[in-house]
Amino acid sequence: MLRPRWIALLLFALLVAGVFAWLGQWQLSSAIDTDPVPEGATEEVRPIEDVVVPGAYLEEPLVGQRVDVGGRWVPGDFVVVSSRFNDDVEGYWVTGQLRVDADEPTALAVAIGWAPTRERADAAAAALDEAATEASLTREAHQPIPLTGRIISDEGPAMPPPEADPLEQTRMSPAALLSRWHEPDGSPVAAVEVYRPYLTSSDPTAGLVDAGLEEISSPAPEIGSPVNWLNIFYAVEWAIFAGFAFYLWYRLAKDAWQREVEEIEGVDPDEV
Repeated sequence: MLRPRWIALLLFALLVAGVFAWLGQWQLSSAIDTDPVPEGATEEVRPIEDVVVPGAYLEEPLVGQRVDVGGRWVPGDFVVVSSRFNDDVEGYWVTGQLRVDADEPTALAVAIGWAPTRERADAAAAALDEAATEASLTREAHQPIPLTGRIISDEGPAMPPPEADPLEQTRMSPAALLSRWHEPDGSPVAAVEVYRPYLTSSDPTAGLVDAGLEEISSPAPEIGSPVNWLNIFYAVEWAIFAGFAFYLWYRLAKDAWQREVEEIEGVDPDEV
């Protein structure tokens, strides 16, 4: 083990073990959240611009955060989304495009309310569309409608089954809704910034009219454990790999030593 060859291999094993130890330490530091979200933090209503910006993903600790936002509804963009559950009862959401009161044209997908049947959802969407059209023709069109709700991560678009209506919306995805939205003047959507997450409104009237919708059940998110056991498991794995580097060096050196001893004793190692 004191020969230059094996000392060089030992230094290499030390280098490999050091890399593995660093990876284990990195996994261990990622396993414990040193700055967890305080209990009840998501129930404090914050301005939406303090939580997420258009085009950005919603950070995990902020999912379910209560926010307030002001804007104007775009007539014609009230879309029904199916397969929505309210306290374990399947139904439908009525959603809308809210043009947020901002310097640049900015759109936010809002889940306004829940209905138990498609007929009620379609009727509510029609009533909200009529109210939004009337509001756009009055002086109040320039006054933003205040909304409060929870900001939720985008569910992502999904292809409908082959036998389903291709226009049936089953996922709450601003990316999918964007293809069905319009500009306030009725033209196709042009250059507009879009929030990736969506808002579940706590006001089923959308600040316009009572369309017979029920408030969406959106309880506070559960606070997870500050310890990520999967990262701890990975850290232990890297520690084992670091120890194996030393064992491999020792095993190779011992095998070489045993071979030399057998050659000195005149024993052919291939016959052992």
